[in-house]
Amino acid sequence: MSSTTAPSVFVPAEGDLYLGGVIRSEWIKFRSVRSTWWAYAVLLTLTVGIGAQVSSSLSFEGMPDVPTQDAIQDMAVYAVTVTTDFGALIVGALGVVVIAGEYGTGTIRSTITAVPTRLPILFAKALVFAVATFVVSAVAFAVTVPLSVSLLARNDVAVRLDDPQYWLALLGGVGYLVLVGLIAFSVGGLMRTTAGGMSVTFVLLLVAPIATSFLPTGAENVAVLLPSIAGDVLLSYPTEQSWVDLAAPTASSDWITEPWQGGLTLVAWVAVLFTAAAVLLEQRDA
Repeated sequence: MSSTTAPSVFVPAEGDLYLGGVIRSEWIKFRSVRSTWWAYAVLLTLTVGIGAQVSSSLSFEGMPDVPTQDAIQDMAVYAVTVTTDFGALIVGALGVVVIAGEYGTGTIRSTITAVPTRLPILFAKALVFAVATFVVSAVAFAVTVPLSVSLLARNDVAVRLDDPQYWLALLGGVGYLVLVGLIAFSVGGLMRTTAGGMSVTFVLLLVAPIATSFLPTGAENVAVLLPSIAGDVLLSYPTEQSWVDLAAPTASSDWITEPWQGGLTLVAWVAVLFTAAAVLLEQRDA
């Protein structure tokens, strides 16, 4: 995910030291790094390509019960958001590179010299990264939806596009990618090395959920606090019986079940880690 080319540095003029000028500086650096374009290209390609492939293979054929419309909508949401776990790793890696990469190249010293108050740097980087991730993720889902709906219809799965919960679930998928990217960004700010930041991020997103699956029964109430599990709740379609339950019922958490609860869990992760990164940025030398 990293690039050997150091980002170009825009040094704000004296009159540009307000947040707007810092944001412009960070946008120039963000778009000038090749890893940014590669990461978003992979995210877009995986979302559309795998979403279409999965949609073409999903159906209710062979399931014992007649599907409800909710189960159909739940399947449709899954078909579009099936790659979010991969997407989270991609934006997580990019989030680390956005800030830790500057420490690796040493350009962070020039940035801090230009903006000695420091905190606007962190806010501007996070804002640019979050907005870019939101736009790319939204575009990826927007392209996948019509393909998915068309392919599901071939398998006699009629998706209702006038269902607001369907669109809210997809918006939750976009929100998950943005928030998990900000979590990784904050981890990168804390670790200040690309390798260390990515290691911690991958453990948090990939290893920890697998490790909790080996815990005793009832541990799902703790595991749901992990970003990836809370993200699954955030982008879930609200229904008492999902299409997965029709084939093989699965256990779930008893206390974080609503999408807004999963969203708040992710926001809490961002708030704690981002605050810690901000405090250490102020206290530590570059």
